[in-house]
Amino acid sequence: MAPWLLLVALTTSSPQLSPPADPPPSILLIVVDDLGWTDLGCTGSSFYETPSIDRLAAQGVRYTSAYAACPVCSPTRVSIQTGIHPARLATTDYFGAAGPDRWKRKTPSLPAAYLDRLPLEQLTIAEILKTHGYSTFFAGKWHLGPEGFWPEDQGYDVNRGGITRGGPYGGKRYFTPYGNPRLTDGPDGEHLPDRLASETIKFIDKNRTQPFLAVLSFYSVHTPLIAREDLAEKYRKKRADLGLEVKWGQERQRKVRLVQQHAVYAGMVEAMDQAVGKVLQALDDLQLSNNTIVMLISDNGGLSTSEGHPTSNLPLRAGKGWMYEGGIRVPFIARGPGIVGDGRSCARNIQSTDIVPTLMEMIGLPEPKDYQLDGHSFLASLQKKDSTQAGPLYWHYPHYGNQGGSPASAILDGDLKLIEHLDDGKLELFNVALDPGETTPLNDQQPKQLERLRDMLKRWRREVAARMPTPRLDQQKSDDNGDQN
Repeated sequence: MAPWLLLVALTTSSPQLSPPADPPPSILLIVVDDLGWTDLGCTGSSFYETPSIDRLAAQGVRYTSAYAACPVCSPTRVSIQTGIHPARLATTDYFGAAGPDRWKRKTPSLPAAYLDRLPLEQLTIAEILKTHGYSTFFAGKWHLGPEGFWPEDQGYDVNRGGITRGGPYGGKRYFTPYGNPRLTDGPDGEHLPDRLASETIKFIDKNRTQPFLAVLSFYSVHTPLIAREDLAEKYRKKRADLGLEVKWGQERQRKVRLVQQHAVYAGMVEAMDQAVGKVLQALDDLQLSNNTIVMLISDNGGLSTSEGHPTSNLPLRAGKGWMYEGGIRVPFIARGPGIVGDGRSCARNIQSTDIVPTLMEMIGLPEPKDYQLDGHSFLASLQKKDSTQAGPLYWHYPHYGNQGGSPASAILDGDLKLIEHLDDGKLELFNVALDPGETTPLNDQQPKQLERLRDMLKRWRREVAARMPTPRLDQQKSDDNGDQN
């Protein structure tokens, strides 16, 4: 369907789900890069300090079983923008990763081909909201395609820093000069997360009399591992005072960090938290908090098995790039009008794909017609009206992660999770409520459940036309070395 026809369908084809607010609520969507499930004080960290996000959680609701749509960044970011599963769009790897045509590593399979950009014809949440009078803003990491596919081409009125790259790799990295064509350089010593917060505040202030969508998408806490020196020194001292020492486990060929004690990473986490607090304070000062929906999510699990191994995801297994819980379970916090919060937690399974339909229902937009959203609204659970568990969640990553993971698909239905490793067909069934570390497969104890979930996973892959890796009979050994994403 042509985009303009789709917009007409969105706005005219269905009755509204609920009466629109008067005025309609604004939206602040905060996306943190590579933030692990336990990287916040409110989610269990005793080393990192995150008072601003902890306060947000105390005012809202924190989901304990929230998931990214993929264990790496770009696919999840596609799902956040569109409500479509990355497997359906073939946007299944981080954009810039080597595809099968230029694959050099000795692996059992060739990774599946993938689309390295968010198609322009695909509606984003910004494009949807613009048709309903919202001003739209994006700051920070985009990583959804080359120039011509940047935020300003996908419905955002303002773009501050959203480009092709997946990290702050220009200039002085996390400090000005940034070497970013969509972010002017600041005064000497300016720090990127604080600058992105300032740009977000400027937009909110300018648009405070009308509904707005502001996406604050931090480059933090992605590599390169660079912190403000005052914060790095604070955590070096804290590490020494607590007597914390590094400890390692093993995940296949990779060592995995088991203790949160990386001082530079801790400084990066706190600087990001300070930036979040700065924007939330601005909402208070402008008297916008009561009519602004705030959501915070990470794009994948914490980085624990490569590139400095900066964090530990325990009690979860592995981390970014893996299909185990450490790679896909992420923090998610929501606060705002209509949300029953006050610091409660919610165990409902949700996925990044669900954000678009949830926001649409919250502001009373009609359900799309002739346009299939893969996500499902979880508004009833935000309002504490529904205690039933969500339907199954799916993942498909037919690639070799730079962090040691290999091609896999997965399904989570209630507490039961099945992982299918696509190189060798190995199946692993876990109860992630009783065994969040995925230490004890239940294949032999629950064979009927294994078969049921495997059949569901296969049907779903057929439905979304998921692309699969190609076996290579000429390769006998795997090589898990790769480039950073």
